Amino acid sequence: MHETTDRVADGVATTDAAAAADTIPDDGIVPMSGLSAGPKDVAHELAASNRDRSLTVPASADAGFVADTELPNADALDLRYPFSAWPNLKRAVNEGRVDFVDDHLSVVEQSVARGHFGDPDVAVVEALAVGEDWLVPTTAVGAVPAFVAAADAVIVEVNEALPLELQRLHDTWTPSPPPRDPLSLSDPGERLGDQFVRFEPDKLAAVVRTENDPVPYPFREPTDAEAAIADNVVDFLADELVDNRAFRERFTFEVGIGSLGNEITERIGDLDFGDRRVDYYGEVAQDGLLDLLEAGTLSAASATALVLGEDGVDRLLDRPELVAENACTRSMSVSNDPGLIRAFGVVAINTAVEVDVYGHTNSSHVQGSQLLQGIGGSGDFARNSLLSTMVLPSTAKDGAVSRIVPMASHVDHPDHDVDVVVTEHGVADLRGLTPDERFETVVEQCADPDFRQELRRYGERAARGGGHMPHDLPTAFGMHGE
Repeated sequence: MHETTDRVADGVATTDAAAAADTIPDDGIVPMSGLSAGPKDVAHELAASNRDRSLTVPASADAGFVADTELPNADALDLRYPFSAWPNLKRAVNEGRVDFVDDHLSVVEQSVARGHFGDPDVAVVEALAVGEDWLVPTTAVGAVPAFVAAADAVIVEVNEALPLELQRLHDTWTPSPPPRDPLSLSDPGERLGDQFVRFEPDKLAAVVRTENDPVPYPFREPTDAEAAIADNVVDFLADELVDNRAFRERFTFEVGIGSLGNEITERIGDLDFGDRRVDYYGEVAQDGLLDLLEAGTLSAASATALVLGEDGVDRLLDRPELVAENACTRSMSVSNDPGLIRAFGVVAINTAVEVDVYGHTNSSHVQGSQLLQGIGGSGDFARNSLLSTMVLPSTAKDGAVSRIVPMASHVDHPDHDVDVVVTEHGVADLRGLTPDERFETVVEQCADPDFRQELRRYGERAARGGGHMPHDLPTAFGMHGE
């Protein structure tokens, strides 16, 4: 791999963040790098200016803490796409102050490239380094290659707080628009390109030098219920390693972002893999994955971004070689590609807001209406994985509300895409079960004991109406609570 040693190549002029932000149209379509690599200083200046802005911001999932906090606070944001991680943006969306379009992360690059939100004006990207016709991303590739290709102009924030060694982490290759051949990747560690995102020199509108540590993801200590869920997941996987012929030689997994997901990732290191090859092929690499890399558990680790908590950020800054030499970040069109997820036989583990008695899963909206975050990449992996697992505590609001419900208030993942449900009470293995059997298994294994009788009474009422998957629609949502 050819590596750059320059943060800003000779002949490339720099400016300040305010001047760069002033070049962006007030009603511009402004794709931003995101996840852990959202722009910071330019995003701040966009929000701090006195101009009446109404921006459309597609991003690599979230647009970063600064953009998704300060832009909605300043009423400078008209529409965001495709994921919401930070409280201020979620509040603005649920209050109707910001329009929001939810989508699978695997299609974000092609949606923006096809102009679904209009023709992008300026892409704003955080980078490790930049030249007149190239840039190197920081801690995420995301949708940056497609954003840069689609935009009329590019503004680059060169973040000098991040080690330049991280450039070895990236594979920025992204597929061409359809029609095209299926993606060909022999294993999760293979690379298809290099670390450079290239563009025509006349696109480079501004370069801003910055120095900002990554904003840590707010991981917290697991609750007792979450610790029990992680125990149940690991016990279930231990049995699968023995009984499932698909895992005799290789085990490839993905875990969704969040405190529970991070706990599960850490616990996976406790499994006895024998002489199996173990790979991670997922959307994000979180703190728990650093432990697996350090322990030598993984043969390969592939994601679209590093999304790290406070401890993970410190480890990244102290030992960048841990990830730079042992992991690979890719464009979302590759990290979340359905064909590759199927080809690698990924075991997908994702968190849910609620699961109903048949396995339909809501991962994005509270009580069906209030945006929690969005579907993200969970749909890409749930639909296409070899084994799709949904994890969640059985109750909410200190046990007052059941999260195992008669009918999901919003369905992101239909019952067809959910193989296993895990709560602190147990594991519901739904593979090969009829709807009636799924009902009984979910209630018996996963519902909190305080709600099982009520759920069974619901099932009895629903059964009087007959049908393949009985529901009592007038009372289906009575257990969702206030």
